[in-house]
Amino acid sequence: MSVTLIARIKAKQGSEGQLEQAFHDMIKKVRAAEPGCQAYILHKANDDPTQFVWYETYADQAAFDNHRKTEHMKEMGGRIANLLDGRPQVEMLTELDRK
Repeated sequence: MSVTLIARIKAKQGSEGQLEQAFHDMIKKVRAAEPGCQAYILHKANDDPTQFVWYETYADQAAFDNHRKTEHMKEMGGRIANLLDGRPQVEMLTELDRK
């Protein structure tokens, strides 16, 4: 069964644009290089422009583990470290059923 990650990431005030651009760059890399990634969707809160939410789904745990080990993921971590207001809040989910 697939695994899903929901991550809430808050930008430092004034860093929203830089963080969003970094995220858009990451989306292109993930979609091009990670066939095990079934969904990699970025959201921004309507009432707080500093709040971003990721919805990611991977075919299985191995695909998610691969994502975490990619060079583009390591690069992203360094690129956004100074743009964040606190640590990301991450929730992992395991799919139980699908219609």
